[in-house]
Amino acid sequence: MSLTYHDSNERMSKYVIHNGTVYLAGQVPYDGEADMRGQTEQVLERIDELLARAGTDKSHLIAAQIWVADRNDAEGMNQAWDAWVVPGRPPIRAAIEAQMLNPLWKVEIMVTAALPEA
Repeated sequence: MSLTYHDSNERMSKYVIHNGTVYLAGQVPYDGEADMRGQTEQVLERIDELLARAGTDKSHLIAAQIWVADRNDAEGMNQAWDAWVVPGRPPIRAAIEAQMLNPLWKVEIMVTAALPEA
């Protein structure tokens, strides 16, 4: 069984690889003053960076879990998501409204992706 933890601290890892699958921790924006679309774009940039470090990319997404602070603001998230996701390769997805740990955050996204076959 192949299992590796990456960018870890005492609380969590930024990603874990297990048997050809990459599991990312929830990613949050770095600029809490941005609007929903801007925060989502920031989160998706972080996801791209982590997937690249793990050896994969968004074309290999399997699943996404999305938390939004206000469901009435979800359209901005969906606009950024739709512009980012690879056409014809959308992952399974769940999106829910949730109270964020930081009140400035509007969105958090966690994804799972496959490693490309060698």
